[in-house]
Amino acid sequence: MDSLLDFEECVIDSPGFRLNLDQFEKEVSLLETNLDKVMKLCGRMVEAGQAYSSANQLLLSSLAELSICQRKENVITNCLNQFNQGLQEMVSFHTMLFDQTQRAISQQLTNLCTQFLPQLADTRREFVRISEDLETAAVKNAQVSRHKAGDAERASHLLLATRKCYQHFALDYCLQLNTFKTQQRADILNSVFSFIQAQFTFFHQGFDLIRDLDPTMKTMAAQLSQLSTECAVKRKDLENKHLLVQQRDASGEPMVSPCPGSDDIIQGYLFKRSRRKSKTWKRCWFSIRDNQLIYRKSHKDDAVVLFEDLRLCAIKSLEHMDRRFCFELLSVQKCCALQADSEQLKQAWLDALQGSIDLAYRERAGAPLTQPKEPPSVLCGGSDPPGPPAQRLAALGVALRGPGNQRCCDCGEEEPRWASINLGVTMCIECSGIHRSLGVHLSKVRSLTLDSWEAEQLKLLCVLGNDVMNQIYEARCSEEGRVKPSANSPRAEKEMWIKEKYVEKRFVQNSRSDPDQRHKAAAGLRLYQAALDGDLVAMAVALAEGAEVNGSIAEEEGRTGLIGAAVGGSLLACEFLLQNGANVNYRDLRGQGALHAAATAGHTGQVCLLLKRGANQYAVDERGQDPLAIAVETAHADIVTLLRMARMNEEMRDSDGVFGSVGDDQTFRDIFRDFSDMASHDPEKLSRRRFSRGGGDNERDEEEEEERGRTGGTGKPVNRKVCDEKTSE
Repeated sequence: MDSLLDFEECVIDSPGFRLNLDQFEKEVSLLETNLDKVMKLCGRMVEAGQAYSSANQLLLSSLAELSICQRKENVITNCLNQFNQGLQEMVSFHTMLFDQTQRAISQQLTNLCTQFLPQLADTRREFVRISEDLETAAVKNAQVSRHKAGDAERASHLLLATRKCYQHFALDYCLQLNTFKTQQRADILNSVFSFIQAQFTFFHQGFDLIRDLDPTMKTMAAQLSQLSTECAVKRKDLENKHLLVQQRDASGEPMVSPCPGSDDIIQGYLFKRSRRKSKTWKRCWFSIRDNQLIYRKSHKDDAVVLFEDLRLCAIKSLEHMDRRFCFELLSVQKCCALQADSEQLKQAWLDALQGSIDLAYRERAGAPLTQPKEPPSVLCGGSDPPGPPAQRLAALGVALRGPGNQRCCDCGEEEPRWASINLGVTMCIECSGIHRSLGVHLSKVRSLTLDSWEAEQLKLLCVLGNDVMNQIYEARCSEEGRVKPSANSPRAEKEMWIKEKYVEKRFVQNSRSDPDQRHKAAAGLRLYQAALDGDLVAMAVALAEGAEVNGSIAEEEGRTGLIGAAVGGSLLACEFLLQNGANVNYRDLRGQGALHAAATAGHTGQVCLLLKRGANQYAVDERGQDPLAIAVETAHADIVTLLRMARMNEEMRDSDGVFGSVGDDQTFRDIFRDFSDMASHDPEKLSRRRFSRGGGDNERDEEEEEERGRTGGTGKPVNRKVCDEKTSE
């Protein structure tokens, strides 16, 4: 298969992506030319009639040229070459096949061209236009004076909107190019195969000549079927990846984090001031690698080393210049002024440069290797950056300790490095790709070595694990007469097995292909009771048997499994249901949700988890009480602290507006991290602490509560003035 355009590279708009895009466009243009030539020659053959022999010879020559475009596909090239040799001897028998030839060649290839090429041309024009707009917006944004706040704000907004529009257009353009590149193989091969099949069917006179092609045609039919299947799977993967990248990265914010597998510490666009013309600035692609600062003027130019050794450089911010976001690198031989697109980008580059210099000195001194300071997560387009390698290796070790987790849950391959969070199983890289194609509503796949893991997610892998989940999802495997694929089985066989196992649930003991309402209600009741008891295995069985994760139980005042887990106090049960799509803000007949239930029961860990998952703490029940009012009424000090800090954090974030600090307050993050760690590793410390409303003997409790108010409940100082203002409101 040909290499396809990478969506992540598309969003970054790196020179490598531009080179690949140019090559793609040249290949599409060449393919369009050859397809047009094939169709025109076929039409001439049908219309010529008496000149059929010569026209057919030209068509065969054109098909040979078409095979050159597929020279990387040995299957297509070999088949076309063999058919070409046989057809040279059958030219005299093709008088009656003009109509069949027109349908086989002209119609199918015309459909391919009309389906993709006009849309590709329109999208490319828009892509070129928005690229020019982005370049113009970036230049205007860079040229705005720091003293013109209004112009700077408008220029920044214009740059952000233009970059976001560009990323969406670029992603759509890449998807269309990849789809066309994937689809044209099957369509071209199918067109040629239809043409040959027509020859074989209607020309019995040439049976002796075509008989030698029969084995090749059978092989080609099987390969075409396999290619069509792979094409459909590839298109689905491309659409899913396109949607994922669009939702995750196409936010309009510039990305400076290096791509996976890259040796660069940081990379992105900066403006570079000319050394000869001080008023001339040019936008170039910069990266830091091997303690060197490298840049490229355009994607067609070679990379140039700007500074050979960053240890010999000094870095300083340029605040006296008229242009914004500038900084300077100085060495003994030269100096260079650079400009970023925003203050966050500027700070990210300064941190990366200084971190690279520090790392180089530590390596030289023989100190242990550490990574340079990562760019802020807001610039990377993601959530939290992955932990350090030691933590990721520790996560791998914990995950593989689960029952049966040392082998892939679906094919048995050793040393799996991927896992499904919501299913609680580990898997190999090939099975993980198939799981991703199922959709995140069925399987949420993460890397055990590349992604960050929370403690509760690792506990799910240890408590459930491959042995337990396979006992659930493969219970009736022998009854169905199915044999589990092995590590060496073809991908198509593994894909069929995984879909039957997790999508159709054919091997679950009490599953039904079309469950009625009574069956769902019974499974939902079992799910609620298991969530209330904190029984993860029983919860997994109930979900496999068709229980709806957000189904309400009428006998329990309309509660869902998540509310039951909050009542029961199992942190793992809450995490398991949330990972499987539980609605964190669903409320029962009394208007109470999971957060209300956790606050009422005094389960601090659940409150912390639900707040992190986006629970609405302002929702009121039938008595008009929100979770904070309930916690105050029941005197749960830790929960009151958490809810007040979360509310204060939201209010401060809203009051900061667009130009305030990005993300949550550092104190808020520290407090929630400490509570999460205690809930996961040492829940006894979160035993319910109450504050008293009386006097006299409760003076010590009041002093402790006052101290907790000063420190936020974790021993870390909190801005008392802000706390007083917020609580008074």
